[in-house]
Amino acid sequence: MRITLIGPAFPWRGGIPLLTNELAHRLAALGHTVHVRTWTRQGPPRLLPAERHPLATPEAEVYPTVQEPLSWRDPRHWAHTGRVAAAESDVVVLIYYVPFQAPALAAIARAARREARVVVICANAVPHEPRPGDRVLMALLMRSADAILVHTEAERRALRSLTDRPVAVAALPPHLPATPRAQASSDRPPTHRLLFFGKVRHYKGVDVLLRAMTLVPDLELAIVGEFYEDRAQLDALVDELGLATRVHVTPEYLPADRIPGLFADVDALVLPYRSATASQLVALAHWHGAPVVATRVGNFPETVRDGVDGLLCAPDDVLDLVRALRALYEPGRLAALRAGVRPADAEAIWRDYIGALGALAGDGTRSISE
Repeated sequence: MRITLIGPAFPWRGGIPLLTNELAHRLAALGHTVHVRTWTRQGPPRLLPAERHPLATPEAEVYPTVQEPLSWRDPRHWAHTGRVAAAESDVVVLIYYVPFQAPALAAIARAARREARVVVICANAVPHEPRPGDRVLMALLMRSADAILVHTEAERRALRSLTDRPVAVAALPPHLPATPRAQASSDRPPTHRLLFFGKVRHYKGVDVLLRAMTLVPDLELAIVGEFYEDRAQLDALVDELGLATRVHVTPEYLPADRIPGLFADVDALVLPYRSATASQLVALAHWHGAPVVATRVGNFPETVRDGVDGLLCAPDDVLDLVRALRALYEPGRLAALRAGVRPADAEAIWRDYIGALGALAGDGTRSISE
């Protein structure tokens, strides 16, 4: 089968480009002819800091990619991209994750559907920080495609009011940077150092974690990631809570080759999200042998086995997060959680994912997953 993927890819950085890249490699390994086309401009830099800093060095083996003259705000090339993709493909797969890309992707979908089947991989069916018009833009895209793949049941429910197109659910498969694993013994003494890793945004609940830290003394916290909000607000909260000597901030995108060392120095990754869709951060932590403390949102309840390889707590609840952090340091608990960590079965998850995509893309010839 001939397949074109259109979405973020190298030199863009982050989890979604890695997903696009890994999916392309795996489809090609199954014998399909795969083309990858990516953006020249993904979105407004003030809302998408990654736009300002494309990668110079790949984080994984790069699948050959065509950089279209494709901008989120310039409609001159949208329909042309769709026509070109359809001419060389039986199936066009659009990777969507932010509403301001929806008009461009919808135009591509409408042009491509004249000759090919169009499937949207919807990485964020519920915008993390909704803005007026988001639902209208999403509905425009979803109704322009033939079918949609999402990563959680909650996302499928969210799309029911936006489109009558078929929507399938498949767990988000691991798509990690190509780095060695962290080298740390499961029975090493606790460092009493925790990690928050990834974009710093309100919905991720860093402020909740900081308030919990005031009730759990003798812990330090590393916050590593780009700020999508005013860092001064976080610094002010750290000072207000008296945590200046216990909280260490690295306000930048961390290159992939530094990730193993980061996880080797902490007891656990903490994900205090108020809301979520699907994240691969649990898979990343487990790959490096670290347990995870997370809230019961998004795909965390499916990827963290409570009491086995991590601990779960209620979202936006300081006291329940305090309970989980205290439990982490009960005698023998941290060593037991480390011993329980097992990297996700990537091959099985990817097999199911490509199978779900194939069912949506089926055109009466042969399945994508064959």
